[in-house]
Parts: sequence; structure tokens; C-alpha cells
Amino acid sequence: MELAYYSDYAVRLVNTEAPARNKDSLTSVEAVRELFGVNRQAARRATDADVTRFRSVRARLRSVFEAADGGDETLAVDLLNSLLLEFPVSPQISGHETRDEDGKPDWHMHLADHPSNATAGYAAIAAMGLAFHLTSYGVDRLGVCEASPCRNAYLDTSTNRSRRYCSDRCATRANVAAYRARKRQETERAADTGRSAETAQATAPRTDR
Repeated sequence: MELAYYSDYAVRLVNTEAPARNKDSLTSVEAVRELFGVNRQAARRATDADVTRFRSVRARLRSVFEAADGGDETLAVDLLNSLLLEFPVSPQISGHETRDEDGKPDWHMHLADHPSNATAGYAAIAAMGLAFHLTSYGVDRLGVCEASPCRNAYLDTSTNRSRRYCSDRCATRANVAAYRARKRQETERAADTGRSAETAQATAPRTDR
């Protein structure tokens, strides 16, 4: 399993909250467990106490994305390093998958579950995955959706580093809003031009024939 896979842990956690909409889906232990996806063994360790702890880690991860999105690379790295120091990872060589040709284990790096609690385990994996993505692809690959009021976090995997939105839906909504804004401006300019012409005509001196 590629370590970049784990960066999605950070995105999933950050996007459980929509601050601009005053919405938060991380309100129960069941919601915490859903974040682990297929990692059911780690999810089972989650308790009610992890809800508050997960929210704290979420705020810190969002700060990383916001710093990166704002162009402050040093701050983004410092914030992420702080998480890495507090929640160290436990790497392991895993071979739970096999090659098709010879049936031998397909050895690869894997991040082991943290033994202490669900929050520590998830935070360690999320921070390490995000750090791997950042150092492999660049700080500018961490973004925050520009479609107001979304503000979801995303990882830019486009070939030309051009991504600005977290989803096609947000991109479409932003493009429609921009189009409507342009049409309003054109209508207002046309109206202003018409009023100016009328005013000029009304104030122009009359000449006797």
C-alpha cells in the first residue's frame, strides 16, 4: 500500500466540519468509527471520549490546509511537524497481499495501528500520510475549496497544479455563480450607459433652426 493513501485520512477528518455552514457531522462515536473505513479493528477501539479528541485533531489538520492554501509553506510544515511529534507512527513491512505470478508475499510499507487509543492511531496515520503527500508533491498541493461557502480540504493531484475546488459539483457551482455575476455586471454597465446617454441628451443645449 502506498503511503500517499493515508493522506486521505486527513481530508476525511477535516471535511466532517463545514464551518461556514455551521455544520458538524462528527457528533458521535459511530461517526468516528466511520472515518476508519475498512480498518474495522482500529475503529472498534473508538469510544465516546474520542469524539472530542478527534475534533481537536481536526482543527489542527485544517490549520495545515489553510496555511498551505494561503501560501505560508513554513507555517504549514511547522503545524504538521507538531502533529508528527505528538502522534508518532509505527511503520511495518506488510505482505497481506500476494503476487499473481508466483504467489509470494507482495512486501510493502504499512502504518500499523497505534496501541493507545483510536484518536492517537488515526492522527498518526493522517499526519504521516499528509506529510508524505506534502514532501512528495509540494505544499501547494494542499488546498481549500474556493467555492463559497464550502471550504472543504482537498489534495491536488492534477498534472498542472490547477485544482481550485474539492469536487466537480463545487467547480460547477462556482462557474455558474461567476457567469451570473458577469451577466449582472454587463446588465448594470448597459443600464449605466443608457442612463448616461439619456442624461447627456437631456442636458445638451438646444440650437434654433
